[in-house]
Amino acid sequence: MSLSLLPNALTLFRMISVGPIVYWLYTGAYRAAFILAVLAGISDLLDGFLARRYGWVTHFGGVLDPLTDKLLLVSTTVMLAWLGFLPWWLVILIVGRDLVIIGGAFYFHHRVTRITQSEPTRLSKINTFLQILLIVSVMMGLAFQGTVQPWMGGLIYLVAASTLASGIQYVVIWSLKARQVRSG
Repeated sequence: MSLSLLPNALTLFRMISVGPIVYWLYTGAYRAAFILAVLAGISDLLDGFLARRYGWVTHFGGVLDPLTDKLLLVSTTVMLAWLGFLPWWLVILIVGRDLVIIGGAFYFHHRVTRITQSEPTRLSKINTFLQILLIVSVMMGLAFQGTVQPWMGGLIYLVAASTLASGIQYVVIWSLKARQVRSG
């Protein structure tokens, strides 16, 4: 295997890790789920670093990496809600935002003009960081204390606010772009 394929291999590892993480959460093996989730997070940082540092960027990796990240985030969030550690309204808000963004991008790409490149906004990056922080905090609490900490409520509302704000931001940005393309 060429070293240039290492970022894609790490992304595939992360994708494959979703099943065991969800299973271990479901069966109460919280420490194992947490450790594998941490390894998946490290692999995400490493694959991004390697791809940028050495120019090992591929179209396959560019598509698969963000999809894998979403799969991991949504799967763990859903399972933590299923187990009663996160509120369902938060899961609905997170998944709803993602569906609005995906639906909007699909519409824009097929009805307005082709999307050739899209970067997440700063607010979206903050939202993703907060979602990861929430999931890691809940999983760490379960893995090492057997419970979710009381201060988690504030983080839940912070994730909800950033999810809502970034969703609205995407709708506004892409609506303005669509208006600009159609009038220009």
